[in-house]
Amino acid sequence: METVKPDGAPRIGNGLDTKLVSKPIVNRLAYGIMYVFLILVAVFQIFPIIWLFLFSLKSNQEVFNMSPFSLPENPKWENYAKVWTEGNISLYFINSVTYTLAAVIMTVVLASMVTFAITRLHWKGSRLVLGLFMVGLMIPVHSTLIPLFSTFTNINLIDNPISIILTYTAFNLPITIMILLGFYEALPREVEEAAVMDGASIHHIFFKITLPMTMPVMATAAIINMIYNWNEFVFVNTFISSDSFKTLTVGIQNFIGQYTTDWGAIGATLVISILPILIAFLILSNRIVEGIASGSVKG
Repeated sequence: METVKPDGAPRIGNGLDTKLVSKPIVNRLAYGIMYVFLILVAVFQIFPIIWLFLFSLKSNQEVFNMSPFSLPENPKWENYAKVWTEGNISLYFINSVTYTLAAVIMTVVLASMVTFAITRLHWKGSRLVLGLFMVGLMIPVHSTLIPLFSTFTNINLIDNPISIILTYTAFNLPITIMILLGFYEALPREVEEAAVMDGASIHHIFFKITLPMTMPVMATAAIINMIYNWNEFVFVNTFISSDSFKTLTVGIQNFIGQYTTDWGAIGATLVISILPILIAFLILSNRIVEGIASGSVKG
């Protein structure tokens, strides 16, 4: 910044003025570096999906004889029709949607009830119960396969979709409760206290007041549960033997033979399997961010 002496000659500003001028430049440079970094991260995140889509349009000859990063010379769109009809992927898709939605609804509702009882009701042993649920986070999934298989065999739930839904619900309850806990602790109690003064019952307070206020964090918990349930393989492969009850993750094995493997069909099945999760995430993304932000701040 220039100032003018009484005699009219210009004078260069002091060091403080120079700092004020250079500060916006530093800020722009920092923002530019950050955006470049974020763009690179986005490219690395999106590239596998694009590569998988191109892979699904290739034949076995193109998969083995061409570069993994090459474009398909003659896109085989019939791979998608083949897996949807001949590979029973339509049936597996419906099974995956059914198991996932049923388990997500059960998990979120039950976890909300547990969290409400622990944070809003005063009763002996509430912290002990919370601790028992948190212990579930430390139990390895694979260590439970044999006990669960024995239990489901004794109660005739092997090769039954109920065994999958119950397993998903049980294993997702601890993490869902942990997600809801911070949000419930931050909820104002004045609304519930006013409802009590008006004579509202516990059930009315939970379903009519508390549950609607927790919709953002419930969306966060739901999408996390959906990702786990949709991509799960071990439990379905262990407890389900009938082809009519299998899910997408297990149904991919239909295209793996003893001597040949249809890689294009496998790619098409994988593309179909990731689309619902991507769509659900795009629809619920604002709710997810809102739920995470709300659950991380108290007051």
